[in-house]
Amino acid sequence: MKKSLVFLSLLSALAIVGCGKKDGTTTAKPADDTGKETEKASDKYELAVVTDVGQLMDGGFNQGTYEGVKSYAEKNNKTYKYYQPGNGANATDADRVAAMELAIKGGAKVIVAPGFLQAAAMTSVALDNTDVKFVFVDGWTLTNDAKEPIKNITAISYKEQESGYLAGYAAVADGYAKLGGTFGGGGSNPACNRYAYGYAQGAEAAAAKLNKNVELKVSYKYGDSFSASTELQTQISSWYNAGTEVVFSCGGSMVNSVIAAANAYDYAKVIGVDVDQASLSPKVITSAEKQLATSVSQVLGQYYANEWDSKLGGKTQNLGAAEDATGLPTAEASWRFKNFKVEDYNKLFAEIKAGTLTPASDVDADCNQDAFWITKVDAALTHVAITLDK
Repeated sequence: MKKSLVFLSLLSALAIVGCGKKDGTTTAKPADDTGKETEKASDKYELAVVTDVGQLMDGGFNQGTYEGVKSYAEKNNKTYKYYQPGNGANATDADRVAAMELAIKGGAKVIVAPGFLQAAAMTSVALDNTDVKFVFVDGWTLTNDAKEPIKNITAISYKEQESGYLAGYAAVADGYAKLGGTFGGGGSNPACNRYAYGYAQGAEAAAAKLNKNVELKVSYKYGDSFSASTELQTQISSWYNAGTEVVFSCGGSMVNSVIAAANAYDYAKVIGVDVDQASLSPKVITSAEKQLATSVSQVLGQYYANEWDSKLGGKTQNLGAAEDATGLPTAEASWRFKNFKVEDYNKLFAEIKAGTLTPASDVDADCNQDAFWITKVDAALTHVAITLDK
């Protein structure tokens, strides 16, 4: 099948979370999840989440990370709080530094800061506050001027290409032939790029096995802020109106716009991201997950077990199926495929977990290059036609 592969302008920062039973902004007093002030400004919180962009309770990445901190804190009698940098989606490194410094002033011993945009601010604040520990979610090993790993920072990254692969494969195996994907970050976010690349590979694998042709429409146009918008809803509505059957929504609160668009069409379906988003709508047929809450909680447990120096400091954990950190939700309430069975999924997942099937992930360095997608992706896909909706 001839493919009209136009360049996949890949993603940017899926970065954001918030944590806390008691939380606030860089200027507000402590508040609960709704933003309502609850505690005295003098109260101290030893676990802090510093968000980047997007909403805390986004039903996705931010919320998943938040719930990991919340779960650990409440089980272990620890105080916790979230801090939102100033200027919202336009937050600068200075805003992020201010939020981290406010968290430290508020008693933080550990700061969990998700999203790759946190790198510069975290590096600066961590070097100035060596007694505070930092967890860089969706990050990498940060270094000082001498290119040495900063010992009071640990990073968690995920093999999102595995979850993306499984979602793309499942959709095609279930019978869908017209797929879409809208991705947050505008094209420069490695995590979203891996989801996208895996999604295309999984769709190709299932289409090849079934000897069928599949269309895949991709866009990063309205994903810069990972937020819902009327523009995104209008775009996805036009996709569904033109026959697209299922859209992978990859980017925080963007899912709300995709669900709203799907609601106007009986046949339209949605694939969620990061956490199980089935509860958001019956339109969500599956979600490409990464176990944010579990992995964040695990790191906090290692810190409190005095294992920071031996297991975490200056290191990055790259988690995937082998650690049960990627995949699709298989609970009965979340499994909404008709032809692709849980048993089929388990066999496919087992191959990835064992390493006998390895979805490619090498999109980071060249994710914004037309040549990468045309020479590499186009050469690999024989049954999937990819077009970019700009």
